[in-house]
Amino acid sequence: MRKPTDDWRRVGDRFYRQTQLYTSVFDPDLELENYVVTGAPYSGAVALYRSENRVFAYRSSQAAKSSIDIYSCAGKLLRQVPWDRGTIKAVGWSQDERLLVVTEDGTVRSYADLEVDFVPFSLGNGAEDHGVISCRFWSNGLVALLGNNSLVAVTRYDEPRPQLLAPAPSGNVTSWTVIPPEHTSSRSVEVLLAINKTVYVVDAADCEDRGLEAGPFRHTCVSPNGKFIALYTDNGKVWVIGSDFQERYSEYDTKAKTPPKDLQWCGDNAVVLAWEDEVHLLGPNGTADKWEYNSFIHLLPDIDGIRIISGDVCEFVQKVPDSTQDVFKLGSTHPASVLLDAIEQLDRKSPKADDNIQMIRSNLDEAVDVCVRAAGQEYSIHWQKQLLKAASFGKSVLDLYNSDDFVDMTGALRVLNAVRFYEVGLPLSHEQYIRLTPERLVHRLVNRQEYLLALKISEHLRLPVDKIYVHWARQKVRSSSTDEDSICDEIVRKLNDKRGISFEEVARAAYDEGRGKLATELLEHEPRAGKQVPLLLNVGEESIALNKAIESGDTDLVFYVLLNLKKKIPLSSFFRTINSRPVATAIVESSAIDQDQELLKDLYYQDDRRLDGSNLLLSEALDAPDLSPATDKLKMAAKLVRDSKEYALQVSALEDAQKLLRFQEAFEKDLNDRYVGLSVNLTMSKLIKAGYMKRAQKVQSEFKVPDKTYWWVRLRALVSRRDWRELEDTSKARKSPIGWEAFFNEIIGAGNTKIASLFIPKCTALTPAERIEMWVKCGMLTKAGEEALKAKDRAALDELRSQASGQGQLEIDRMVAQLQKGR
Repeated sequence: MRKPTDDWRRVGDRFYRQTQLYTSVFDPDLELENYVVTGAPYSGAVALYRSENRVFAYRSSQAAKSSIDIYSCAGKLLRQVPWDRGTIKAVGWSQDERLLVVTEDGTVRSYADLEVDFVPFSLGNGAEDHGVISCRFWSNGLVALLGNNSLVAVTRYDEPRPQLLAPAPSGNVTSWTVIPPEHTSSRSVEVLLAINKTVYVVDAADCEDRGLEAGPFRHTCVSPNGKFIALYTDNGKVWVIGSDFQERYSEYDTKAKTPPKDLQWCGDNAVVLAWEDEVHLLGPNGTADKWEYNSFIHLLPDIDGIRIISGDVCEFVQKVPDSTQDVFKLGSTHPASVLLDAIEQLDRKSPKADDNIQMIRSNLDEAVDVCVRAAGQEYSIHWQKQLLKAASFGKSVLDLYNSDDFVDMTGALRVLNAVRFYEVGLPLSHEQYIRLTPERLVHRLVNRQEYLLALKISEHLRLPVDKIYVHWARQKVRSSSTDEDSICDEIVRKLNDKRGISFEEVARAAYDEGRGKLATELLEHEPRAGKQVPLLLNVGEESIALNKAIESGDTDLVFYVLLNLKKKIPLSSFFRTINSRPVATAIVESSAIDQDQELLKDLYYQDDRRLDGSNLLLSEALDAPDLSPATDKLKMAAKLVRDSKEYALQVSALEDAQKLLRFQEAFEKDLNDRYVGLSVNLTMSKLIKAGYMKRAQKVQSEFKVPDKTYWWVRLRALVSRRDWRELEDTSKARKSPIGWEAFFNEIIGAGNTKIASLFIPKCTALTPAERIEMWVKCGMLTKAGEEALKAKDRAALDELRSQASGQGQLEIDRMVAQLQKGR
């Protein structure tokens, strides 16, 4: 068994390890030197495309086809993206494994989830005129360098809004890079441009010269944490400086006559230079190590190290983690190293195992923690087991130990070992796994159609599995060549008892593939009407969509279906569809009454609902601005219901309405005032107020207005007009259909006590007490006293006496005396 230290390299006072992940990665005929290779973060997919700067031999028609090939780190072809757009200037990845392809004219294609479907957008800002020279990518965005040295930034791929950064100086850009927004004080992207002998820092608002004199710089690269910058000078030296350009940390002379083809950071503490088959690893303080390969190599940087890919091998180079050094470093006396030795002694059944435990007893908990962390850093399953075994042995000796970290690491290693398998090809380190998160790892597996592994990991980590099943079903719909009934049965059988499954997503995939029947069958199993209905409309199943909407009880959803139906089918078919569905009919009526009355008329006509149609015409007549259209509407309303005996009353009312309009038209001509639109009562009231009593009586006669109604209208109109003389004359009448109390109340309300008092004696139906109160309201206390005297009501007289004064009080006293004398 190889020791973990066998692949360590000492660089100064640090150790770096060169872990071989996979061998025989690519076909030997692939000729990697002719390709541009970029890798997604977190050990993600690798994209290869032909470099137009390389001349390559024509081999076959297959080789001549243009495409972007996407591989796993183990060399498994995941997808081929056909290319037909023009010259590719850059290919990059986002942190969610979205592939970005930028062309010379500034067009960007965004490929999500390793699919061949894409969303395009344009960089604009002169990209089409000046052309894109190159691009730099970070986790959530990109910056493009144009031919005129303009810089265009895109900070979000889901809502791309290209932004032109501050103008940069003219001159040849020998190298450039970006500092992501999360590592800048301004929280916006900054660009480092190496022009002539210096470096310029460009952001959205400003361009600043950092005043360097050692250029031109052939390579410029920022560390993953944004704190350091590596610069490769024209004389073969590598500088590592702070990102604020205030301090130089190290300098290394490569003594190379040709500049390296690539320079990248290995984590945050080392720089890797790569020529075609040679690598220099630069550690702190200008120390370095170098080694060679048998074939052309490419560097794929990651957050905690760097992947080196050739046709033969895929390796991961990183600084040896502290926990790993503590355990495995030659001559280490760390408690964790002693604990690991103890487990080896235990396997040999040697008593030294107990001696080792006693030696580190005071630091045993620390030893266990370090062994657990070191196990997470190992790629070798053997050493993972040994370290976890040592940790388990150590914690069994401890009286109290929190095993959460141990349990979590055991579960994480099971996941990591599964995804590192060459057929999957995701060689995640433990740190990458933590940053990526298990949910996003499962998403990557689903995109690679590793459904079984994704399910097992999700169940192991207790993650939801609905999206895995849905993705499988969508892929089944797209790729299966069997008949649609069999596909539907298989999908339903697999998904029917699973929680959170969206059959609508699967049905939409079927619809997009032109399988309308399959989409309809799948939608029958979707429990949410809001998801079913829109797609049912798309596949032409309007009746089913309407039924589902009605069953859901969601009136907004029903209304949405009805709007779509009305646009798609003839009106007669629309009415036939809703006639058998009362809910749909009611919704059409309620919406059309305010928005589309012509539709409502057609509906009433189609259903032979004459009274409803007549009422609608009547309401239109009442709202008509002129007399002529109002009359026409009334005639039409009457015509609709005239042939039916059950609507005789309505016919009579409509004819009366027409007659009223004719009267009102005549009044308007004769009296030069507005009458059209008023009711019969209001018409009479307005005529009385204007002094046309006889015309009002004519209206009463023609429309057979009851006397009670007419007298009420007349009373209120006279009071409103303040026609006290007419009201005084009315008080002389013998009878009133509405009684005389009404006259008193209306007139007293208008403030005329004198005229109101004329009606008190005529209110014979009232009690003496009520008449007394009426006299009091008129301020006639003496008259009230006389009323009380007639009623022989001593209490009322006493009450009136308390209210009276002067002569009035004497009169009340006289009445009291008279009442007492009479007794």
